[in-house]
Amino acid sequence: MTEQKRLNKYISETGFCSRREADDLIASGRVKVNGTLPEMGTKVSDADTIIIDNKPLKAKPKSVFIAYNKPVGVTCTTERKIKSNIVSAINYPERIFPIGRLDRPSEGLIFLTNQGDMVNKILRAGNNHEKEYEVVVDKPIDERFVKRMSSGIPILGTVTKRCKVRKTGIKSFTIILTQGLNRQIRRMCEYLGFEVTSLKRIRIMNIDLTGLASGQWRHLSEQEMREINRATESSVKTQEASAGAGAGKVSDKFNRNDDESNEVKSQKRPQNRKTKTSESGKNKERDSKTRGKQHFFDKGRSSKTRKPGQKNSGKPANRVKGTLSLNKTKK
Repeated sequence: MTEQKRLNKYISETGFCSRREADDLIASGRVKVNGTLPEMGTKVSDADTIIIDNKPLKAKPKSVFIAYNKPVGVTCTTERKIKSNIVSAINYPERIFPIGRLDRPSEGLIFLTNQGDMVNKILRAGNNHEKEYEVVVDKPIDERFVKRMSSGIPILGTVTKRCKVRKTGIKSFTIILTQGLNRQIRRMCEYLGFEVTSLKRIRIMNIDLTGLASGQWRHLSEQEMREINRATESSVKTQEASAGAGAGKVSDKFNRNDDESNEVKSQKRPQNRKTKTSESGKNKERDSKTRGKQHFFDKGRSSKTRKPGQKNSGKPANRVKGTLSLNKTKK
């Protein structure tokens, strides 16, 4: 039986437009499924006939999966109005989008694809897919720093998952995460009083930067895709994967203080005495009740001002010669 998907998702996977734009098309009555106007949330499959503006929806393109060595200065967004956007940097002929993101001042490996199902399978913390980074900070680190980073740091209203950290130099270390909170490594370091001066992702799952110079991209090989598909076969695509994985609700936009969750329990209040006390005595007693309360606030410390990243050259990224395109038909 052909798999059914929500109509907006099905349309977006053909490369016709984004899901949001597809919702607008459906709401305005410009889409027909098997000759009738669909409702929002209608599910369809390859067996259905979909018409947009009286023209048949083209067949879904073959899978595209790209590894890109993002330079400093490229922004991980598909918004064309942002000149440094990653899509323009790669200049791929078909509609693709990044899986996850790297901050503009950061560099290194990032995947781009036209397969929406793969995004959450790879990114969800509960699926435990590794991402490795090389990090340099502004002052010397020690074993205490390594231990604290690997044990979990309170940021953004949650505590980061345990991770692997290895010191590689006086001010440098590698870190392997299975989580992806907003600016996670930078925030973890800032919590401990360090500022990141260089951050580079060198590996995602089984793929690393071997053979990819900064600004270059390539299609993943059939063997690499088999390994990724095998690794994500049991991965879930929904938020369920993050349940119990140490990934709390993150809202960088509002960044509300989750003070209550971090509040230290107040000390036991003294029992009321039956004997009468003076007014000043009552005030002292009230003071003693409140003195024991302590509060620990993690306000997700605001980021220190960063030095502006290297400007994006604006030139399309170079594809590595000799790499395999998944769009090529097997002979």
